[in-house]
Amino acid sequence: MSFEPVISANNLGKCYHLYANPKDRLKQFLSRGKRQYYREFWALRDATFDIMPGEVVGIVGRNGSGKSTLLQLVCGTLTPTVGQVAVKGRMAALLELGAGFNPEFTGRENVFMSAAIMGLSEDEITARFEDIVEFSGIRNFIDQPVKTYSSGMYVRLAFSVAVSYQPDILIIDEALSVGDGEFSRKSFDRIMALKNAGKTILFCSHSLYQVEALCSRALWLQDGRVEMQGESARVIDSYRAFIDTGHKPEPVPLKPMNSRNARMDTPGVARIVDIAVEVDGKVGRQLAAASCESDLAITISFDSDLTLPPPVVAVGVETSVGQIVTSAFTNLDDFTVVRDRDGQGKVTLCFGRLPLLKGSYWIGVVLMCENGIHFYDTAPRVAEIVVGQSNLSQGIVSLPHKWN
Repeated sequence: MSFEPVISANNLGKCYHLYANPKDRLKQFLSRGKRQYYREFWALRDATFDIMPGEVVGIVGRNGSGKSTLLQLVCGTLTPTVGQVAVKGRMAALLELGAGFNPEFTGRENVFMSAAIMGLSEDEITARFEDIVEFSGIRNFIDQPVKTYSSGMYVRLAFSVAVSYQPDILIIDEALSVGDGEFSRKSFDRIMALKNAGKTILFCSHSLYQVEALCSRALWLQDGRVEMQGESARVIDSYRAFIDTGHKPEPVPLKPMNSRNARMDTPGVARIVDIAVEVDGKVGRQLAAASCESDLAITISFDSDLTLPPPVVAVGVETSVGQIVTSAFTNLDDFTVVRDRDGQGKVTLCFGRLPLLKGSYWIGVVLMCENGIHFYDTAPRVAEIVVGQSNLSQGIVSLPHKWN
């Protein structure tokens, strides 16, 4: 396999000129660049990435983020305003299915015309024609004008032509749901066959599950720019967080745990002395865990005024955007906190076979009065747990369940 990228984009951008009135176009032409009667709209800007042979890369983003523009630039149906994109190999694009069909021509004539545009010779088209018609399922109408086809028949034939030969690169824009249920499954199976054959695939979809299931890498486009690119699971998690909160997730630094070894001499309070977070025997502040496999333990050491009742210790687990996933309180669990004669104590909370699904989670600790109301001390976000998983289960936690 070649180690040269089959698709390489460098500072790729596409700008459109938007005019407030039709007559401004004429003014702009007559001004010969001396004045500007339009405003610029950058549909895509500064896109830089490489796609290697055999990679399956997903593109995600909201409507209007530049996904279709990027695909059209890669396919060559649009000319970039700035930057370059280089493509090596024969490419099939499933963008606007059937966009090149002539409605006055029959299905047979459109098959030969479209396949010729893709670069197939007449002999190659003839050899594949029966397979194309059989796959489309519209044999009884193949010699009728395309303008008499239903929308479902139209896309079935277009898809069949597009995947009729073995392309080196396949570009897909929301094409996994074409046609009815039976044909949709056939189209998906054909795309999976190309994937398993080691073909390079660039896949754009609003189905985040399909992107994560199909793709090893992903690009997140936001406002015409590449917001993030990398392992599909991490990109999808960040994009989901953005959708849920409406703002881009910002890196959050770990909160410092200041040394508190000195004896406490302030009456009427309690304080956190130390927190140790451990995953599978490894202690740290940024730890990797395996979903439903790893064991998580949080050990909290505290100091308190011995004249007060033993404090309540609480631990919270939250997502990267601050959504509380779960919490545990010593008083709610009827756990008795024991202190020594100096008012110091230590408790450990354990989560066996951590039921969190993939994503980044933060550990926080609170020390409260015996009623669990007044806060003595807080230690938010003292450790980050990055959970990975080996399957495609969706959500935040894996609840105990069984099938009957």
